[in-house]
Amino acid sequence: MTCLSQSQFLSLTTKGWKTGKLHKIEIWFVKENKKYYILSELKKKAHWVQNILHDFIISFQVNNKTFNGPARTLEDDKDKDLIIKTSALMDKKYGWSDGLIMELTPS
Repeated sequence: MTCLSQSQFLSLTTKGWKTGKLHKIEIWFVKENKKYYILSELKKKAHWVQNILHDFIISFQVNNKTFNGPARTLEDDKDKDLIIKTSALMDKKYGWSDGLIMELTPS
């Protein structure tokens, strides 16, 4: 049963690294310790991930609230425990957690 008060999607806006145009997608997310986590099934091949790798300042909306701030890729060697925890949260919320995890920090 899905809780209606819990948003299923986050709206992410990145700046195209080739065009400079803003790109907006809806994506599954989880929130932990005032940070938001999203997954790229295509890992670094996803266009939005490439945009973040070239310009890590992003904006996103959740529940009609807009946030700005940095995004970063969680790395296996230094973020192992956070990756395990975030994957478990994704599995619980969506039943899926396979991909590259990005951390969004609201300013």
